[in-house]
Amino acid sequence: MKKILTIDKVKKIYHDTSGEIVAIDNISLDIYDKELVAIVGPSGCGKTSLLSILSNLEEKSAGKITFHKENIRMGYMLQKDALFPWRTILDNCLIGLEISHTLNEKTKQRVIDLLNTYGLGEFIYKYPNSLSGGMRQRVALIRTLAIDPDILLLDEPFSALDSMTRLSLSDDVYQIIKNEGKTAILVTHDLSEAISMSDRVVVLSKRPAAVKKVYDIHLTDKSTPIQNRKCKEFNYYYDQIWRDLDVHL
Repeated sequence: MKKILTIDKVKKIYHDTSGEIVAIDNISLDIYDKELVAIVGPSGCGKTSLLSILSNLEEKSAGKITFHKENIRMGYMLQKDALFPWRTILDNCLIGLEISHTLNEKTKQRVIDLLNTYGLGEFIYKYPNSLSGGMRQRVALIRTLAIDPDILLLDEPFSALDSMTRLSLSDDVYQIIKNEGKTAILVTHDLSEAISMSDRVVVLSKRPAAVKKVYDIHLTDKSTPIQNRKCKEFNYYYDQIWRDLDVHL
């Protein structure tokens, strides 16, 4: 597979009045084109900090990040949908194009096509308050895809949803990412979600975060996340990754 991103000995230190806190310590990882990588680890270990560094929202303290493609575009999907209630669904999805000054008839039509393709066509001119939580998150994903990113960063995108909606939406998001041929990095606390959705699971240590282990996920008859939870290898991966996590902290 072709590398799209290399993270090399990245470190992140935060400073406050009491001194310095090392959040990330020498993380190294390769990300490949069109793969979905899940990152798991103890709460507060630095998973979101890593995404913030990759998206250039925060500066790394040391190390190197190399993108193996010119003019690479990053899309960031947050825990909450953050839709503007006064804008229609279509207008919410066009925000990134407006900000990047790339909104034109062609890019607008692509967004409309995405909304139609993924079951939101009838809501294009409605407002967010008319949508369920799961549908709002699907809109948030379409908004992220609107700029045609090379890499999607997903920061616990299902955490605010009830368990049934979360399970259903994981199927939707997985199929959209795979259909659109995107590379994605998913941060999650849900091991079932990580194993059922990803090609690889990266386990981080407690803070300061370092890569503890990487699992290549091989499931017999791999399909959608819901179906993948029924695969015979699923429980094996769950047990192994659970043992690797510092869950008592």
